[in-house]
Amino acid sequence: MSVPSVSHAFSLPEQQAVYRAIYERRDMRHFSGGVVADEVLQRLLAAAHHAPSVGFMQPWRFIRVRSRPLREGLHALIEQERVLTAQALGERQDEFMKLKVQGVLDAAEVLVVALPPGREQHVFGRRTLPEMDLASAACAIQNLWLAARAEGLGMGWVSIFSPQRLGELLQMPEGSKPIAVLCLGPVQAFYDQPMLQAENWAHRAALADMVFEDRWGQLAGEGAPGC
Repeated sequence: MSVPSVSHAFSLPEQQAVYRAIYERRDMRHFSGGVVADEVLQRLLAAAHHAPSVGFMQPWRFIRVRSRPLREGLHALIEQERVLTAQALGERQDEFMKLKVQGVLDAAEVLVVALPPGREQHVFGRRTLPEMDLASAACAIQNLWLAARAEGLGMGWVSIFSPQRLGELLQMPEGSKPIAVLCLGPVQAFYDQPMLQAENWAHRAALADMVFEDRWGQLAGEGAPGC
């Protein structure tokens, strides 16, 4: 006797809402001040905390930076690295320096995401791929990002900083590692396309060029005749 199939799909409006959050999420750099209500911030952090993690290690820690002097210290660290990054880019140096790369002083909230010490104790799923702690934390950041967009809040991920100097600024323990400065808060408007695309820094690649079949570099329909 066959068992009737059961659909586990969300309703159509729910599906559309999920895809809308994905496609309209933007890496924001322009913020309009304001505040993020505590209950909203807790919802966003709870969404992040429900991300998948390899071996259920949950390798994310969040530092809410509320002190103005600390924010100014963060801003200075990012600006220092921005100059060094520009120099490393060579001929694109001037073009890069025109880009806005952070909103630390303008965003309603600033969260530093860090990997905790003791991560080497988690071997499940990491024995050959130890970087899965970083991959898991990135999932938490993406959860937070999508939830923020659904709440009508902008978020930007800043990675232009010295991890060692940022760790010292925030008195982080040895073995921990900051991986992201998240600027979060109200915005006047969301970019209609990724900012770096609008600025002609880079453009989204074609999906078809990134999906292979059976072996590296073999695109769909390029299999050997007779296969």
